[in-house]
Amino acid sequence: MTYVIHGATGAQGAPVVAALAAAGKSVTALTRHAGAVVDGARVVAAGYDSAAELTRAYRGAEGVFVHLPMAPEEDRRTYARNILAALREARPARVVFSSSGAPVDPGTGGAASQLVRGLADSGVSHAVIQPTLYLENLLLPYVIGTVRERGALPYPIRADFPVSWASHLDIADAVVALFDRPDVTGPVSLGQYPAITGPDLAAAFGTHLGKDVVFEPITPEQFRTAVAPLIGEGPAAAVAAVYSALSTLADHSITPENSAQKLLGVTARTTGQWLTDIGL
Repeated sequence: MTYVIHGATGAQGAPVVAALAAAGKSVTALTRHAGAVVDGARVVAAGYDSAAELTRAYRGAEGVFVHLPMAPEEDRRTYARNILAALREARPARVVFSSSGAPVDPGTGGAASQLVRGLADSGVSHAVIQPTLYLENLLLPYVIGTVRERGALPYPIRADFPVSWASHLDIADAVVALFDRPDVTGPVSLGQYPAITGPDLAAAFGTHLGKDVVFEPITPEQFRTAVAPLIGEGPAAAVAAVYSALSTLADHSITPENSAQKLLGVTARTTGQWLTDIGL
């Protein structure tokens, strides 16, 4: 039996591969690049755009970790349909899906919501990890570069807006735990609790780096302009829309009732712990 990991060479999948391999599990790394080498895993080339390839990869799996890549939403809906078709055909023992911060409200038409609804109807044992915002976003060159150059942490949220930040390392910890806990099903929220504000975030960077760092709220449009050269105009516009929507909320905190801490004993890293773990 093996564990099949989507995006195994990417920012979210690679820590999951590493965590499973460290636990002595057999790992199959899914990637679009046939020649890729992934430490601790057997590599299988399979694309989200082929239900047949995914079915072959999922068949006989002990567990499958899924997250949708950054792409136009219509493409993501196609990927969700293919993943669901493959899961229904292959019937792996367990599926863990990370929403990657995308809304999963059943009333929305987004790809993440589509995948969650399909999992609920599939009859396959599953859980849905629901993080809020990723600490790795703060490693974007524009953000971390500004921290280093002038001691300011720019981000498109209000200074008084509490967020339950999570890291890709936290996702990996939760995935490994959920593969071992088939009794935990449905949504599992993941992130720092209590939630922290932008100035709290900046203070953690300052403590870690040994310098004064202040939080600098910027607009979603400023953020879009900064990240577009890295991720493309379409994805950048989608990201800006997310932060525009967040600006209307009072907070972006997890719910402790269905948190990974309560259900799995997995506590999200503090910002300082995360900075130490990634070796910044």
